[in-house]
Amino acid sequence: MRVNILLTFTIMKAFFEGIQWLFENVLFWPLNQFRALELENWFGANTINWIFMAICSYATWYWCKQLTMHKNNGEENQDTTAHSFLTK
Repeated sequence: MRVNILLTFTIMKAFFEGIQWLFENVLFWPLNQFRALELENWFGANTINWIFMAICSYATWYWCKQLTMHKNNGEENQDTTAHSFLTK
């Protein structure tokens, strides 16, 4: 019984160490490269941030454009009784 528990513990420890190796050596490798690049070129190291800011800016612009389009077409319902729980 004790050998079974020890074997199970060893297998689980190896499993989680495998997950640790995967994340540290494979999945986070690009981020480690950006971290090393930061000492030489700040703008280059923050390219991911610039890309995310551009995507969020475009999404905000598109959302506001759609809101304006629906408001101009009269499709927007701004009545406070739009939800049944507000009429009580």
